[in-house]
Amino acid sequence: MRIQDMENGQIARVVGFAEGERAYRQKLIQMGMTRGTVFTLVRKAPLGDPVEVNCNGVLLTLRRGESDGVEVEVV
Repeated sequence: MRIQDMENGQIARVVGFAEGERAYRQKLIQMGMTRGTVFTLVRKAPLGDPVEVNCNGVLLTLRRGESDGVEVEVV
């Protein structure tokens, strides 16, 4: 599942990352989006871009291209 498919307030767990730019994946990991991390989708913009997630008490704003690289499962 992708973050874009979630609804506001849903809780999910990071299960992996899509193949792609290693540099950006490393940036997400440094911000706390590691495998197994549980986060909450706080809100999505009306057109779905960007999204705001609460990850370990930190609010992260991700653009569609960035969030599409994160594979999640709803908890």
